[in-house]
Amino acid sequence: MGIEKMWIADQGDGTYKNPILYTDYSDPDVIRVENDYFMIASSFCNTPGLPVLHSKDLVNWKVISYVVDTIPFPGYDIPAHGRGVWAPAIRFHNGKYMVYIPFPDEGIYMSWSENPFDKNGWSELICVKKVVGWIDPCPFWDDDGKAYLVTGFARSRIGFKSILHLSSLSEDGTTVLDDGKHIFDGNETQPTIEGPKLYKRNGYYYIFAPAGGVKPGWQTVLRSKNIWGPYEEKIVMHQGNTVINGPHQGGWVDTPSGEDWFIHFQDVDTAGRIVHLQPMKWVNDWPVIGINEDENGCGEPVITYKKPNSGAVCKIDAPDDSDYFDGRDLGLQWQWNANYKKQWYDIDTEKKHLKLYSQIAEPDVQLCDVSNLLIQKWPAPEFKIYTKLDISNMAEGDLAGLVSLGGIYTAFAVRMKNGIKRVVQLDGKWLEDNESFNVFDKINSDTITIKLNLYSDETVDFEYSLDGKEFVKAGYKVKMTAGRWVGAKVGLFAINKSKIKGGYISADNFVFMK
Repeated sequence: MGIEKMWIADQGDGTYKNPILYTDYSDPDVIRVENDYFMIASSFCNTPGLPVLHSKDLVNWKVISYVVDTIPFPGYDIPAHGRGVWAPAIRFHNGKYMVYIPFPDEGIYMSWSENPFDKNGWSELICVKKVVGWIDPCPFWDDDGKAYLVTGFARSRIGFKSILHLSSLSEDGTTVLDDGKHIFDGNETQPTIEGPKLYKRNGYYYIFAPAGGVKPGWQTVLRSKNIWGPYEEKIVMHQGNTVINGPHQGGWVDTPSGEDWFIHFQDVDTAGRIVHLQPMKWVNDWPVIGINEDENGCGEPVITYKKPNSGAVCKIDAPDDSDYFDGRDLGLQWQWNANYKKQWYDIDTEKKHLKLYSQIAEPDVQLCDVSNLLIQKWPAPEFKIYTKLDISNMAEGDLAGLVSLGGIYTAFAVRMKNGIKRVVQLDGKWLEDNESFNVFDKINSDTITIKLNLYSDETVDFEYSLDGKEFVKAGYKVKMTAGRWVGAKVGLFAINKSKIKGGYISADNFVFMK
């Protein structure tokens, strides 16, 4: 089995198709530094957190690092669904890549790096403002050197929303200097306005911000000659007659050739918030995003379009998904379900496999709330996964295998009980204590290959093989759903609910195929 990419946006003929990433990179923000583009996204409670992606042409992207290794606040050693890293912003200032991160329960933080390609190059988190309920921060440095921070508010934490707020920021970007003031109230005309990104062009200050809600909403732009307002408002892109609902928040970026583009996400339910690229132009000092066929100033998203004129010739590619565990550490496609510990796993560089050590899980803890789930995002709307596991070192009480994680979740695994290994399937629903457990065949083998099938109706089922050739259907189909503001994920796990020290499994591979 070789590596093939599940979703390719670059059509190889000078055009691309949307989404450019059929992957849950929620709340993207993007910048250009000379001939390089960098994009970041939310990651909530998964670690390492806050992925950084790189591209030369805005279409072909790779994950290059994570800003946050683990979340340094109490409560994140177990899955804190819906908490953690919310919509961040990235800017390049004074030779530093600066990322601003809202933790809705802990405050606004930032991290910087001089080299985002260095996986260990990001600084420790710096507290910009310790506050609850402030979200979606975006910094801005004006022509006179003064700095500002625009933010939104989370009603779930602070009691109100649909308001944008501006504060003065220290020149080095590390400290909010004042209480600031509300600069736009969208409750009447732009409900649920959030995710602001602040720019300046032709003497105008512009705030790009989605409104109307994640799934049914639109893109709004505000402008003013004074950064403190008052601001005019205009809807510059909506779903219109397309199938691209939302379209939700993102960022404006240009090319060295002078083109303007906009990256945003679309919420497609189970797969999460996938990433789109839209052409953009300026008309009468207002941006128009997408295609504006009736010339009313409000664009609609494109499905296919000519690629940006970036000046780069790029290999057609996509973020990594398959893994043969032949590196010195886990690939950058992998995250854990909560703060992780290095002792949970090893990479055997000689045998080229991953060792997952079974961790004790409390008997009443649902699988979706187990910390040591090694997971990655869906890379496409349909795929198959093959993973070959050495189960010869499992201990009494161990449960290990392949998980499909979402609001509704399921797993196909091997259980060691009374010295006997059997294949099992379990499933459940987040926040409901009704996990079901179904025991199937006894197996007498040191290895098993598990196959997961994801179908176009977002159901999954499983097959297994003891020789890697002949596969047996086992278990039943489960309809997947999204998690708490995140798309469904897939991965591996090894746990023990008998409260005894467990063994381990070894994974030779984790391979996606069409």
